[in-house]
Amino acid sequence: MSEEKAYDIKVRAYYFSKAVINVISKAKFGRLYFSIVDQLLRSATSIGANVVEAKAGSSKKDFRNFYTIALKSANETKYWLCLVRDTEVIEIDKEIIKELLKEVDEISKIIASIIININKE
Repeated sequence: MSEEKAYDIKVRAYYFSKAVINVISKAKFGRLYFSIVDQLLRSATSIGANVVEAKAGSSKKDFRNFYTIALKSANETKYWLCLVRDTEVIEIDKEIIKELLKEVDEISKIIASIIININKE
């Protein structure tokens, strides 16, 4: 992930999605593992998509619900990345998976903080 870390969660989630797409596009994996890789791709890209939807939300409840979905997607992404890291699903450098895990963990903490602040209002 060579992109500089953005302070805007929407931009940061976008760069994360882009990094996962790039990693998957270069990775080698057997057909048996297609569904795992597909789930990783779906959950990783869902984070940013839900953050964007939240920003366009029509109410505070809508805003909170989309951020909650984004957080769930971030947590699901952690699961799939750990599964890829701990198995031979994809032929990929474990250091790249470690970087992606660190980034999605930071993103999930930011989103959780946003949700907590929304609930305080």
